[in-house]
Amino acid sequence: MTGTPASEPSDHTPGGGGDTQPHDLVGIGIGPFNLSLAALAHGVPGGLATAFYEQRPSFHWHPGLLIDGTTLQVPFLADLVTLADPTSPWTFLNYLRSLDRLFPFYFAERFPMQRAEYDAYCRWVSGHLPGLHFGHQIDAVRWNPERALFEVDYTQLDTQGEAEALGRTYTRNIALGVGTEPFVPEPLKLLAESPAAPVLHSADYLDHRQKLLSAEHVTVIGSGQSGAEVFLDLLRSRPVGAEKMHWLARTDAFAPMEYSKLGLEHFTPDYSRYFHALPEQVRDDLVPRQWQLHKGIDAGTVAAIHDELYRRSLHGGWPDAVLTPGVTVRTAGRVATTKVELHLEHLQQGVRSRLTTDAVVLATGYRERPLDRMLAGVDSYMRRDASGRPHIDDQYRLVLDPSVSGSIYVQNAERHTHGVGAPDLGLAAWRSASILNSLTGKEPYPLPRRTAFTTFGLQQQQTATVPGQKTPLTPLDRH
Repeated sequence: MTGTPASEPSDHTPGGGGDTQPHDLVGIGIGPFNLSLAALAHGVPGGLATAFYEQRPSFHWHPGLLIDGTTLQVPFLADLVTLADPTSPWTFLNYLRSLDRLFPFYFAERFPMQRAEYDAYCRWVSGHLPGLHFGHQIDAVRWNPERALFEVDYTQLDTQGEAEALGRTYTRNIALGVGTEPFVPEPLKLLAESPAAPVLHSADYLDHRQKLLSAEHVTVIGSGQSGAEVFLDLLRSRPVGAEKMHWLARTDAFAPMEYSKLGLEHFTPDYSRYFHALPEQVRDDLVPRQWQLHKGIDAGTVAAIHDELYRRSLHGGWPDAVLTPGVTVRTAGRVATTKVELHLEHLQQGVRSRLTTDAVVLATGYRERPLDRMLAGVDSYMRRDASGRPHIDDQYRLVLDPSVSGSIYVQNAERHTHGVGAPDLGLAAWRSASILNSLTGKEPYPLPRRTAFTTFGLQQQQTATVPGQKTPLTPLDRH
């Protein structure tokens, strides 16, 4: 990667040379979804000129939650490429083969892979796949109408995360895969932002695990999988009869995730197409009601928690662990210098109380990272819905003014248009293949027309058109 530490960015010329050669595709962010896209783009016949940029120095997938023994909630077939191209060199099985681990995996008979193993697999891909540039912060994206190209400005960072050089590259198309960020509820934001306060998001759990184990009393907030895993890990490590833990949740129950085979068909391309064709208000009303499809707890984790609590009651008495759903945190503050006081309200009883604790772990989920700052340079070209969110077509493209000949694709920023499957790893390869089929105007990755036994509507729905929406499969002009 070239760059000049000067006030003006330098043009990046792939492979060196004189005139700047634009890319066919630039990816912004290298999480699992854009890593999937990069891997499948690598296999497009004839080749694509691609570059993917990531601010972090290397690939890591939720490092703070790689608790020993935790597994993905999807099978190993939901790797980066298999459901689009099982012959790809970047499959999970080929990763195991490269380590001579196929037979151990075969005899282990584990359909879901461990979280740490998934992270290691993705790091293996990112370490071998060409065209990935870590330590590059994207500063701005603009449309250049004179050149009919997107301009992407970046800052190259050194190993300490300090600015080292500025650069600019050009591309016909962009794929945004900047992912999500930890969500902290408003009443706890000030405490979570204070380095001295014992309040942290579960995304940082492993970094603070030893301090949490030494805390006299710990409170976990959040009823999803992360909250359950943190609670179970802490519970197993605390003394019998002196657990001193609270697990609080806003939901009505510590509910298992909907994991029936027909329920899982909500994570198919068929359902994504159905959802996309629904009216905007219907989609907005539907997503919150489907929380148990993706925010519930794995049934095995629920069972493990109950088993651990039961084991601690075998000799009489109850474990000192309080599990209370239906609770919201109204306000929170510091007590003395080391404790936190939570002001709670039970939503069904209408009763309020206070809880003093030595540490709080917020397993309160993640939110899509806002794109407005990064896309300020193309804002005037973007089409938005009634709530101000970007319109996204059925091929995962931002709907832009017709004068913009290039496309901006999005990954895991389209829940409002494509439904609960947007952040699901099982749809990663399908979405990446769909993007590449759209971008090339060909079909390098043939995809099945039907993927679910469920028919989600009474009649075949056509995707609603949006003013300024492009026609499908625009051929890629390389000249």
